[in-house]
Amino acid sequence: MGKILIVEDELPISRVLKAYLEKAYFQVEQAFNGHDAIEKFEGINPSLVLLDVMLPDQDGWSILQYIRERSSCPVIMLTALGQMDNKLYGFKEGADDYITKPFVAEEVVERVKAVLRRSIHGVMENDGYQYFGSLKVDFKGHNVFLHGVELEFIPRDLSLFMFLARHPNQTFTREQLIEQVWGIDYDGSDRAVDLAIKRIRKILQNWPSVEGEIKTMRGLGYQFCVKEKK
Repeated sequence: MGKILIVEDELPISRVLKAYLEKAYFQVEQAFNGHDAIEKFEGINPSLVLLDVMLPDQDGWSILQYIRERSSCPVIMLTALGQMDNKLYGFKEGADDYITKPFVAEEVVERVKAVLRRSIHGVMENDGYQYFGSLKVDFKGHNVFLHGVELEFIPRDLSLFMFLARHPNQTFTREQLIEQVWGIDYDGSDRAVDLAIKRIRKILQNWPSVEGEIKTMRGLGYQFCVKEKK
């Protein structure tokens, strides 16, 4: 299945993740500080890195920067810092996904599989952007272009669209989108998701439907549906 490098200084968490990933037939290496993380990253050439933000000798952001300067290896951040500013910072710095503690180990395994699938099928490019037909999504710069023209989103709608674009052809409920974009402390109506999707669709109205669309999955939620690469 591939090699996974877990960079996590809390031994119980690292052990649980290792056990579940190995059960899913991944090869797993562990690092418990930044120095070991860099050494093992260079030594084993992992397929994906699970990277904690708070480490004893240096923070995970500096390790993420180190990896991004040298590789397009997918990185999933693991952290107790669940505020939206931290998530957006992680995505801007090149993280491919962001999982907030506490988490369910089975979900982490599925997120790992999903990120690896996208990486294999070319959704993640070395320079941080991806084309979906005539739509260009710059994940690092946090910009979206259609036919070379930048599209204007309000900040929350852009965050929602970026999250969906990072998970093409995956369905998310309103509750999941609220948690990922608005945050778990949000106490407003989930209608906010519907209204944001409506605004995003209006902005994307000139994107050819044969290339993709924001699809409503009846009774389930929403999906950034794109044509698979051949």
